[in-house]
Amino acid sequence: MTDRPALLPRHAFSLGLFGLAAAFGGLVLAWPFLFPTLRGGGDTAWVTVSLLALCLLGTFVDAGEGALTPRVIALLAVLVALNSILRFAENALPGPGEFSPVFALIILAGYAFGARFGFLTGALTLLVSAIITAGVGPWLPYQMFTAGWVGLSAGWLPGRAAAQPGRRAVIGLMAFGVVWGFLYGAIMNLSFWHLYAGTGAWAPGLGPLDTLQRYATFYALTSALPDAFRALGNAALIGLFGAPTLAALWRTRRSLSFTHTTA
Repeated sequence: MTDRPALLPRHAFSLGLFGLAAAFGGLVLAWPFLFPTLRGGGDTAWVTVSLLALCLLGTFVDAGEGALTPRVIALLAVLVALNSILRFAENALPGPGEFSPVFALIILAGYAFGARFGFLTGALTLLVSAIITAGVGPWLPYQMFTAGWVGLSAGWLPGRAAAQPGRRAVIGLMAFGVVWGFLYGAIMNLSFWHLYAGTGAWAPGLGPLDTLQRYATFYALTSALPDAFRALGNAALIGLFGAPTLAALWRTRRSLSFTHTTA
């Protein structure tokens, strides 16, 4: 008697959980475009709890299915702790504009270990660093979602299997960091720009195209220049430290027998 084939591929449940977390964040942030007659985003505490629950549940499921071993979870904790220290230093000695040193490591971790690992690195970094820097507020779930997407998308980039990343790979990651330097700010602005209703920014009842046009103008006038410092900082840090960091992460992945996946 042969075993019946599985109805779902291995790790499908955890993939669904991380996909749900990513989609949930998109829905929360995009509500001014999807539901233009609403006038407020509501309480964000339940959003933070829901996102944290999805991340933890996905981690537990992955651990139970063997995708995340205890040593890999320990590595995740080390990377999150290191990045949280960098963010603490950033708060103590702020850089120009919106420069932040934490996104380079999120990108490199996602590139080296895959999309799910990258999502957890980004989301948990913003959570833990917010706690140690007293930065917990209504903006936190949006920061967690967006930083998670940074690591998630880095895990989808081509060429991740290389033990010694070449110059082309590093340049590609630098360009990726520049894009996310601006995109992070553009996404984060969605969490508060509806508060400017009646000032020429967002207005309830507008169509999606009019809303998008107003948002583009709002972003260009308020955030594009400060975000340029984040974008250039990402590129500079990856250019300086990307190759040796990726080589070290690859050796660590090999020693941990980490399963190389694309999700």
